[in-house]
Parts: sequence; structure tokens; C-alpha cells
Amino acid sequence: MNNFSFAGRDLCGAALAPMAGLSDLTLRTLAAEYGAVFTVSEMVSAKAIVMGDKKTRALCTPTPGQALYGIQLFGNEPEVVAEAARMLKEEFAPDFLDINMGCPAPKIVGNGCGSSLMKNPALCGRMVEGAVAAGLPVSVKMRTGFDENHMTAVEVARCCESAGASLLTVHGRTRAQQYTPPIHPEEIARVVQAVKLPVLGNGDILTAEDALQLKSQTGCAGVMVGRGALGNLWLFRQIRAVLAGEPVPPPPTLAQRMELLCRQAKGMCEEKGEETAIKQARTQAIYYLKGLRGAASFRSRATGLTVYRDVVELRDAVLAANAEETRPVEEEVFRKPILKG
Repeated sequence: MNNFSFAGRDLCGAALAPMAGLSDLTLRTLAAEYGAVFTVSEMVSAKAIVMGDKKTRALCTPTPGQALYGIQLFGNEPEVVAEAARMLKEEFAPDFLDINMGCPAPKIVGNGCGSSLMKNPALCGRMVEGAVAAGLPVSVKMRTGFDENHMTAVEVARCCESAGASLLTVHGRTRAQQYTPPIHPEEIARVVQAVKLPVLGNGDILTAEDALQLKSQTGCAGVMVGRGALGNLWLFRQIRAVLAGEPVPPPPTLAQRMELLCRQAKGMCEEKGEETAIKQARTQAIYYLKGLRGAASFRSRATGLTVYRDVVELRDAVLAANAEETRPVEEEVFRKPILKG
């Protein structure tokens, strides 16, 4: 039996959100190093786990380091989730399991999974109940509802709490709202007030001040950060400091950012092989290039990366083009969109 519990755990910081195609072992390892309170795998199909799919299992490799690690499952059949949870506990021994009730992707929703579950609070409870039976703590990542006619966050939260969930993370939008407009903190606050479980707030957290404001507005125990941390892993240290009332560490210099990009790309190569890793590193590289002189041309160059040496040469070109820039990259840079959507 796993002895870990979220109860009494210091969650006053930022967790790394599960992000499909992004939250790989390398990113999770670095996030843990930079102060994430916990990390979560990319979402994996409960059905694929039960059927023995090797590619799905490869997404579950535990994160080394001090941060807690959870595996996120998606599905809509409590008995399948229960069996997948048992298998994952035996094979990977994560600190906890997370149930996805928030993914808005049409393919996931169309199969009755992800945020589609928000339309059926009772089923949400049974999903948690099945996972809890495996003997691991269970968290839930959810939205405020499916659409304006299904604002079910409080009801879902209470069903999950009754079923034995240990932690809730609430993204402050419905499925219909996808990732715009701005989140609704008042809906996260309603969940915080409705349950005794620790609740994390999620959505639109791009700076330490964003995290502090969301905690103040909602009373949440901490926050979960997704794309705001990409190319900006220093954000975890900054959020932990600001929520603790401590001086906030300065933002990274350009040289520090570029060195971390190379380190991340190298780790991905070791994890997946160079060909696969560098194709995926193209997206990661674009986040590291925000706010630079000549950023557009460098982004174009990043989309053509094919081998690790290309990443090193991109770093050198960026530093040469910005040789006189020695100031830290100001946090306002991270509010600017990279690509449309």
C-alpha cells in the first residue's frame, strides 16, 4: 500500500500540468528540479493500458527527483479504469493517479471521456471509486463544466470527494470555452468552498503574479501550470517564492534560457532517440525564443530542426544576434502569444 497522502502536504507552489505531446519524462524531470510541487504524465488511455499497448506504457515512466509524480488516465468505464490503475501501481508505482475530466479535444470528448464526463457527476464518482480501489491516492483534473447548461463543477467535486479523491484541480473554463476567454476564478472558488479536499487552480497562469492573484481570488491551495512553464521553467521557483511571501527570484538571462533549451533537447534525445526527439523539440524551442530580436526568423529556423547539433547552432545564432542583451528576460514577455490559437 502506498503511504503517500496529499493531506498536510505543502502544495503552496505550482504543479506541472499534463500536456499531450509535451509533458514527457525530460520536461517533468526539469520541472521537478526547478521546484514543481508535483508532475503528471501525459494522459494515457486506461483501455490501452489494460490491453497492453507498449507505446502507451512508454508515457508512464516515473520522474526521478524530489517532486511527486502521478500518471493521468482517461476513459469512461470505471471497471477499466480500476484495472488500469491496479496495473500501473504494480508496474510503475507512481505516487498517485490522476483522472482526466477536463480534456476538451473532440476525439476524447467524442468517446465520452475527458470533459464529457462533466455531464455525468455520478459517473465521475464511480471513475474515482474504481481508481481508489487500486490503493493509490487519486486526484482529478476537471473543468467548471461542459458548457453553460452543464455548470457541474461543484456537483462533480462532491461526487469525487465522496468516492475517495484526495485532490482536485479545476481549470477555470467549461469545455465549450476551450482555452478562451479568460478563466472564471469565481467558479474555482465555488469548488474550493464546497469540498474539504485541497484544490488547485488552473488556467492563464503565465507569471508568478498570476498565481498569487488566482490564489487570492479563489482560496486554492496552490496552482497548476501548463504552457506558461514552457521555455520558462524558472516560473516554478518564482511561484513558490511569491506564494510563500518571499523575494521572487529574477527571471533568467537569455544565455540561461538557451542553455536550458539545449539541455532539454539533449535529454529528449536520450529518452526517445534523436530523430523523434528533435522533431518534438521544435515546439519546445519556439517557446524559448519568445521576445527575442529576430524571433520570427529564429522560430522559422526552429521548425526545421532535425538533429541535436541544429539546436546547438540555433542557440549560438540567438546569442550572437543578441550579444549586447545581458538583462534578464522580463516576465511580461511570457504573456505574448507565440502562435495563433
